[in-house]
Amino acid sequence: MEPIRIKGRGISKGSTGGEVLLSEDPISFLGNVDPQTGKIVDPEHCLFGKNIAGKVLIFPHGKGSTVGSYVIYQLFKNGVAPVAMVNLECEPIVAVGAIISEIPLVDSLESNPFEMLKDGMKVSINGNEGWLETKD
Repeated sequence: MEPIRIKGRGISKGSTGGEVLLSEDPISFLGNVDPQTGKIVDPEHCLFGKNIAGKVLIFPHGKGSTVGSYVIYQLFKNGVAPVAMVNLECEPIVAVGAIISEIPLVDSLESNPFEMLKDGMKVSINGNEGWLETKD
């Protein structure tokens, strides 16, 4: 399969690659995620029990308290943050958290990632140029 590049908008600079973890639910980093482990701890969340550490985390948008930015930073400091994030539409809480944690973040992709990607797929992310690319 040929790699597919999907253009979007770069929010937080940097480039990396990794394994996709999809969440159709928005994420409140304050309350949904354990900042010590990177595990989703909200039993009502579709990713309950899964770990976001080292993943390319794809979710619609963030929600909740502005403290969420600092939870993302704490995940980064504890070595359990996602390697990159992709949103359908990013909001300031996630944007600030990604920027201060130097986590590449892209949003507003030309194609819906939930229709094209599956958990475990390998992708590359470029927050400088604003794109996601599937790997072979």
